[in-house]
Amino acid sequence: MAEKSYKGYLLDLDGTVYKGKTAIVEAVQFIRKLKERSLPYLYVTNNSSLTPAQLKERLENIGIEAKEGDFFTSSMAAAAVMKNMDKHKNHTQASSEIRVLAIGETGLHTALATAGFQIVNQPPASYVVVGIDRSFTYEKMKHATLAINQGAAFISTNRDRAVPTEEGLVPGNGAITASIACATGKEPMYVGKPEAAIVNLALERLHLQTKEVLLIGDNLETDIAAGAKSGMDTLLVYTGFSRKEDVEKSAVKPTYTAEHLLQWNI
Repeated sequence: MAEKSYKGYLLDLDGTVYKGKTAIVEAVQFIRKLKERSLPYLYVTNNSSLTPAQLKERLENIGIEAKEGDFFTSSMAAAAVMKNMDKHKNHTQASSEIRVLAIGETGLHTALATAGFQIVNQPPASYVVVGIDRSFTYEKMKHATLAINQGAAFISTNRDRAVPTEEGLVPGNGAITASIACATGKEPMYVGKPEAAIVNLALERLHLQTKEVLLIGDNLETDIAAGAKSGMDTLLVYTGFSRKEDVEKSAVKPTYTAEHLLQWNI
């Protein structure tokens, strides 16, 4: 199945390439075909907790060759958005002098450090950025609230209210962000899917235009919605979150659907 050919691909990870610690067989073969034909692609993920090095290791553990440059995370997108915001403010400060109060895990802290920001855990700060943080505390919420009330820009890596685990659905970054939004009365700028920001930044990394790239994912609410907001063609695969009946009820429609990735002819 293929209605048109594309010069590049943006791929979701969980539910599209793997489920938990298990690779989706058809996805492995699809990625192999992309490599054989030298077609550029990026894994675009809302996962803010892991670094590209950790994601590379995760894929290699399930038999998929990867390099760190293959990944673009919501943490990396947040850092890029903040750099762009800072340019527009015409700051004379170097990034290393810009204080960022970061709530999150290794992936977020690494992305911010790589971008050159000064990471702090209490105000004052120019930015408050929130990613999934499984050691989130009242004290962290308090410091974030104080910083935002003092004028810090409020950024969140994604809206994910809950995330699937072996135990079932557990609170996601959206739940943490909502607590700070409630305390401050201010809504953050979200950068992860379904927002267009992460997709547009990923396209810049591929050096391709919107019409030249197909976005592939398993989730109507995040992957396909992000593609729609960016004006991209999308492929929904039924290997993860969304089902056929979801498409019928949804206002967001994928350009294409497939049972699995091998039904898509490159």
